Amino acid sequence: MGIQAQSDRVVSREEVVELADAVAGYDGIATGIGTSFYGARLVVDADSREQAIEKATRKFAQAAAQAGLPRGPIARAEAIGEDEEVAPGS
Repeated sequence: MGIQAQSDRVVSREEVVELADAVAGYDGIATGIGTSFYGARLVVDADSREQAIEKATRKFAQAAAQAGLPRGPIARAEAIGEDEEVAPGS
């Protein structure tokens, strides 16, 4: 799952490091240093794409709050199944 939220300000390196720590338990990585967006890629188990998006969005929101990031609208959410190929550069 890839999720990205919009921030009301530029996200600092320290905030993205905190987000990375918060999503590490979900085999996650975080992005967004120096931009007005922050995001993460998470691994979740779900029976459907819709369930995966819902579950990952909830975990992402919890991780962002734990990292002290401002709550912003989700700008992007994409699910890739374990049997699908990830495009280069994704």
